[in-house]
Formats: sequence, structure tokens, C-alpha cells
Amino acid sequence: MLPARRHPLLPDAGLLIGRLALGAVFIAHGWQKLHDTGHAAVAAQFDKLGIPMPGLSAYFGTWVELAGGIALVAGVLLPVAGVLIAVDMAGAFWFVHRDHGLFSEKGGYEYVLVLGAAALLFALAGGGRISLDAVLWRRLARRGESGVAERQPARV
Repeated sequence: MLPARRHPLLPDAGLLIGRLALGAVFIAHGWQKLHDTGHAAVAAQFDKLGIPMPGLSAYFGTWVELAGGIALVAGVLLPVAGVLIAVDMAGAFWFVHRDHGLFSEKGGYEYVLVLGAAALLFALAGGGRISLDAVLWRRLARRGESGVAERQPARV
């Protein structure tokens, strides 16, 4: 018998560990862009790399990585956060790494590929029962099952 069948919380624990690790990486990269490097320097780097609209792209990359990392750690809005992070990593692949082969030691795309794929995993599979998304959706489902009538707007 598979271990997950014997211990039903194991998949949730695995998703939590993955979310925490991936979220920490993105928080660190977003914070670095925001606090250490600064918007102007990030935009200048993006411009040198040939990334279109470098100022806007710098804002996008910074805030998607920072807010998306926080969302991963908390396990909230994972479909949105995961897709936005995957788009960010697709941009890194396309504009920076694709011409350098697979291996990151040569500037390749293996790192952004794994990060983007992991972000999509959480966007599609969710964060497990140990996440804010699970708590919020459970509450909404209970409200729907309890037969509570929807609120009607007040008549004037």
C-alpha cells in the first residue's frame, strides 16, 4: 500500500513543504528586486537583456515574485499566484535563458523551468488541506450546504 494511503495527511504535508520552499525562493527574489536592487536598476537590467517595456516588466517581475511567494507560503489564491509566477518564469526563459541550453551552470533554463512548473503544479493541484485556500473553500462549501438563504439587498 502506498504511504499516502496509510497516512492521508502525507500529500498535504508534501504540498505544504513544497509551497514553503518555492514561496521562500520567490519572496527572496522579489524582495531583492524591491529592496536591494531597486526598480530603476532592475528596469535597466531588463533593458540590457532586451525585455520589452523594461519599466513595466520590472514592476511585474518584482511584485509577482514577492506577492506570489507570500501567496504560496500562505496557500491563498494559488491558481492566480501560480499562473502569474509561471508567466514570470516563461518571460525569464524566453528573454534570458533559452539560447543557453538546459544547464544553469551555462546560463541555461533548468532553474526557471523547474520554478515555473512547480508554480503551475500549485495553480492546478492546489495547496492541500493545510492552506488558507482549503480553509476558505471549506467555509464557503459549508455555507452552501447549510441552506442559508442568500442576502437580499435592502429595499428603499
